[in-house]
Amino acid sequence: MDAEVKPGDNFYSYANGAWVKSNPVPGSKTRWGSFDVLREESSKRLRNLLETATQNGKDRNAQMIGDFYASGMDSAAIEAKGIQPIKAELDKITAISDVNGLLTAFASLRTQGYGAPLFGMFIGQDRKNVTAYIPQISQGGTSLPDRDYYLKDDGRSMKIRTAYRTHLEHMFALSGENATAAAASADAVIRIETALAKAQLSRVEMRDPYKTYNKFAVKDLATLTPGWDWKDLFTKMQVQTGDSVLVNNPQFVKTADALLSAVPLHEWKAYLHWSILKSAAPYLSSAFVNEAFSFNQVLTGQKEQTPRWQRMSGLIDNNLGDLLGQLYVAQYFKPEAKQRMLDLVNNLQATFSERIKRLSWMSDETKQRAQEKLQAFTKKIAYPDTWKTYDGVTITRNDFLSNVHSCAVWQYNYMVNRMGKPVDRTEWGMTPPTINAYYNPSNNEIAFPAGILQFPFFDFGADDAVNYGGIGAVIGHEMTHGFDDQGRQYAADGNLKDWWTKADADKFKAKADEIVKQYDAFKVLDTLHVNGKLTLGENLADLGGLNIAYEAFTKTPEFKEGKKIDGFTPTQRFFLSWAQVWRSNALPETQAQLLLTDPHSPGEARANCPIVNIDAWYDAFSVQPGDKMYKPKEQRTQIW
Repeated sequence: MDAEVKPGDNFYSYANGAWVKSNPVPGSKTRWGSFDVLREESSKRLRNLLETATQNGKDRNAQMIGDFYASGMDSAAIEAKGIQPIKAELDKITAISDVNGLLTAFASLRTQGYGAPLFGMFIGQDRKNVTAYIPQISQGGTSLPDRDYYLKDDGRSMKIRTAYRTHLEHMFALSGENATAAAASADAVIRIETALAKAQLSRVEMRDPYKTYNKFAVKDLATLTPGWDWKDLFTKMQVQTGDSVLVNNPQFVKTADALLSAVPLHEWKAYLHWSILKSAAPYLSSAFVNEAFSFNQVLTGQKEQTPRWQRMSGLIDNNLGDLLGQLYVAQYFKPEAKQRMLDLVNNLQATFSERIKRLSWMSDETKQRAQEKLQAFTKKIAYPDTWKTYDGVTITRNDFLSNVHSCAVWQYNYMVNRMGKPVDRTEWGMTPPTINAYYNPSNNEIAFPAGILQFPFFDFGADDAVNYGGIGAVIGHEMTHGFDDQGRQYAADGNLKDWWTKADADKFKAKADEIVKQYDAFKVLDTLHVNGKLTLGENLADLGGLNIAYEAFTKTPEFKEGKKIDGFTPTQRFFLSWAQVWRSNALPETQAQLLLTDPHSPGEARANCPIVNIDAWYDAFSVQPGDKMYKPKEQRTQIW
């Protein structure tokens, strides 16, 4: 803490100031905060599990993750192979002689784990019929983190574009092209990606679940793309289609079709070469790894390469997460934490229900439906009941890139083989070691992996104020996502359908607009502010989650006893716990990128913005008019 700062002037600095000053971002990181400290600890645990498996991999699970890790750590073998692991794929692209060959390559590269050139495709739940899977075509085809990097002419964007072009030239040169050819290939990639970026919807537009829900009969897709045979394309992508497909941005698909005939074949081949190079670079020799990192430095400001062991542990968690997760849970998760967590979730759910009943701005009709949705939540805690077995994945000790691709092919096949099967509601969207949580609107479920169930979020030894201000607010946050500007548009059964009266929806939107304005005004970096519309869902979840967690905390014996610990009342400890969860430092380049791409506000905004709308915070810290964070009572926004 920094006791020199008045709580009412900057509560984040009051709660975290000393920590922020003494914890700069480490050289191999782009930001450093509570989540990152936990992730660092988690990755060390994974390393321990992986190294043990490397030495004692007797059963299949240990053999797979142990051999995968050993192959990734064998830098000498990877170095000796150079570009050879992808040479055959590059040669196939070189041999393409017509547009049909291009379309075949667009399909086959994704089935083999070489990225998703030109557009995205996945099999997911139909938002208006969540009991069925449906193929979904999405905008994509670009490499920079956001379309704005291609389209804006501010200093930051132009600097990144210049560095990107240099990076492309270097990568094409590493693949064997001479300087003239590499420059021409780089220009081709930038031309194509810029044209695709112009056709993409913004991140704010992509948050609208109705705008991005465009259902087409498969036979009618030809109206968007006269030059494509979608039936043949889906067959090549190994997708058994039903009669319909969802397209999140029809105009984007039209643009992609027009580009296919307008752009010369040799430029498309350069674009496809780039798709292979980009996806494979992290798993090739150091020349490729270092070149990819040098461009990443421009994007993020990161000073040093992430240690190889840490990159490998993250890779295996992403690819064989249920195998590694079983070992993680067995060694590092206390089973009693699952029951304690369930008790907390039930307490917050009951409190949220009481708060809905008391809402003054909502009609009884909408309240009834809100209660139905709240009671229908599925709760997933720590780890899945059924583990994936990854049958068909082949892992060997001496072929790192083949291991990566075996996993990628398995993941792709796992996805496309969903078609025609019942929706699996037991599946998790995160692995057990993940330091995070989520809400899934189509399943109306909240999930809390084992990784986040530790200090500073959750601790058996801590007092209730710490746990309710930490994991309690996280639980409330995920619950509130079911009722944020996006989540509220999904009903109790997970389907996208309107269950609000018009008057109640209008009142909600007016209150949400107040939150947009509050965050829009929050300055982060020189001229850059939070984007209140992009971050609205997370900001509403923070506000709702904190309110619910605080009220749930007031029911505990500890709160009622009112005993001070370290000189702080229970309410003060609750809000300090909340603010300390969000302590962090970020590199300026990373912060600028996150403001464009991340739907979460920066840590300081997450700590400070919700509390100025909560009366209990003012009372706890005697915040008065004249204090910088003071907000008159009638201007405080209350929603959930």
